[in-house]
Amino acid sequence: MDALWSTVPDIAIPVGFVLLHAYLWLRLVRDTTRRGSRWRLAGGAGLGVLGALGMLAVVFTPSVHAPMRFQAAVGWPGWIWFGVLMYLAGVLLVAEPVRWLLLRRSRVASNKGPIRRITAEPEGTPEGLSRRRVVSRAIGLGATAVALGTVGDGLYEGYRTPRLKPVEVALPRLDRAFDGYRIAIVGDTHFSAIRGSGYCRRVVERINGTQADLIAFVGDLASNEADQLREATEPLAGLTSRDGAFFVSGNAEHYVGADAWYERVEELGMTGLPNTRVELAGFDLAGVNDLIVEQRHMQATETGPDFDAALGDRDPARPVVLLAHQPSAVDRLAGYGVDLQLSGHTHGGQMWPVHVLSRLRSGQLTGFETHHATQVYVTNGAGTNGPPIRIGANADITVMTLRAG
Repeated sequence: MDALWSTVPDIAIPVGFVLLHAYLWLRLVRDTTRRGSRWRLAGGAGLGVLGALGMLAVVFTPSVHAPMRFQAAVGWPGWIWFGVLMYLAGVLLVAEPVRWLLLRRSRVASNKGPIRRITAEPEGTPEGLSRRRVVSRAIGLGATAVALGTVGDGLYEGYRTPRLKPVEVALPRLDRAFDGYRIAIVGDTHFSAIRGSGYCRRVVERINGTQADLIAFVGDLASNEADQLREATEPLAGLTSRDGAFFVSGNAEHYVGADAWYERVEELGMTGLPNTRVELAGFDLAGVNDLIVEQRHMQATETGPDFDAALGDRDPARPVVLLAHQPSAVDRLAGYGVDLQLSGHTHGGQMWPVHVLSRLRSGQLTGFETHHATQVYVTNGAGTNGPPIRIGANADITVMTLRAG
């Protein structure tokens, strides 16, 4: 099943992209313009350019090969168009029954007339074409307004400084001396050519403002190679907390080289937890590499998760908090006595209605759930993947307060 989920986007995205553009041409260009008109030509050309930018963004932003300037140049318009395409096509599809009813009612009214009886609307019938164009233009303009308004709001939410989300969790084995211990949980920042040092600086300022005891990055810190984003991630060196900042890899790091990212975060003053743990005063903090290494059979180049190395041979009387990028890692924790797992990966769904697929894939979308006696908390994340848009899934930096049980 994991292999299937990993392969589906590689096939579905390009095929779906072509089909959706063909559908937009049909409804927004062919049905609203006359054959051979300059507007039909311009509409077709415009869709072609936007489609090309969209595919370039999908292929090259992010990429380990293309220059960062090129990634930014195609990424901004391409990924934004990707989001517009998704909602524009969706609204048009929802409006299909309305369109059918309006055209059918017009035909029926025309058929009842005393003189002419129009049962079809061939290309040579000006009255029929005019009627179809009026309906098509009205629906097209309405759908475009809804899509642009939705994406505009989503862009604002996607690039604003993430909100702070306060939560509390009881750990029965936590010593009362550590009641009130605070962890800033940050996931899925996805620093890239279109989300650089300015955004990174705002995230760092927001984290530092929490005055947390510990900072936990739960994967997908960045979408490009570590060397490509040295300047963009430099503000992370300014993170401050009493017990430090810790990091585990997500699927994004393993796509581009997780070892290099572990080295980079160490340079920035953070502590990497690749299948290992540290003993803090109040509890053990462990981390595992991401499941994607096994899901995509990347073991030849990447080190996958090793739960025994991270959690085995430890004092079972001490509480343990595990950093694991994917929520489904909890299915591998039987026998390890993990009190709390902190995860990301889902982005809270990021763009409605993707929430449904994210829930099916990850098992848990956002917030708290208990699985196999382990509490699992999933943050919506601070950034975005693909379209820089969030709709129905606000970005957050979670400030978690631990309570003695």
